[in-house]
Amino acid sequence: MSAALYVLDLSLVEFTRALDVQRRAARMRISGELPADLLILCEHPPVVTLGRSAKSAGHLLLSPEALAERGAALHEIERGGDVTFHGPGQLVGYTIVDLKAHKRDLHWFLRQTEEAIIRAVAPFGVVGERSAGFTGVWVQDRKLASIGVHARDWVTWHGFALNVSTDLSWFETIVPCGIAGVAMTSVEREIEREIEREIERELEREPKPAREMELKRKPAREMELEREPARETALVPENALQIPPVRTSALAGRVRSAVAESFAEVFGLHVSTIPHALQSAIEQAED
Repeated sequence: MSAALYVLDLSLVEFTRALDVQRRAARMRISGELPADLLILCEHPPVVTLGRSAKSAGHLLLSPEALAERGAALHEIERGGDVTFHGPGQLVGYTIVDLKAHKRDLHWFLRQTEEAIIRAVAPFGVVGERSAGFTGVWVQDRKLASIGVHARDWVTWHGFALNVSTDLSWFETIVPCGIAGVAMTSVEREIEREIEREIERELEREPKPAREMELKRKPAREMELEREPARETALVPENALQIPPVRTSALAGRVRSAVAESFAEVFGLHVSTIPHALQSAIEQAED
């Protein structure tokens, strides 16, 4: 039987609290107190973090004071990579993995993490892919997930950030991952794009005479709407194609489960419940 992957879900948690938890978990994995790899899943209140590459790169577009006024914290941390944003609607995964039990190669670990995310979003109709020269997961030219790790004694921590239903306007306050001009996206936004494309395809499949008749009737309909605005809703055909809202909370839960399963799969592990005593030791408050 494959080795276990413990999964610890912290839900919505302050960044500094999660940082303490993952550092403690990494120490326990190095010492052997934590006998299996651990995936910590969570969301954070708005926070901008600066990796080792961002300390003097000028990729923070707002002052710390301006960020604070908008409601975001700012932290410098030890992970690799540049500047990124974490916030509600984004699934953050902290990966406490002992590479001595897998392959002593950080580049391999990054590629495996990308593969896990690509597999996790596929059931939602999102085609994730890699982009040559960059770390992370993309959908065409839009960045979906960022990855940045730190390691000691071949044990990793920090990890990935997958935009599920994130407010993407936050990324306008930084140069995400130090990539000038990058467009960020989310699982929710890509689902909406696919629905819009399906509507366009459905309209293109309509018989041409029906479409021409629709165009001829459009001016008269618009005049009727102008005369009777209260009837606007009633004039929408019953069979008109509508874009259904994405159920954000349900989507977040499904993505969480998919990520845990795909992460275990690519590392040859199986998802297992973390023993209560270990969880308590990992989550204990700092003195």
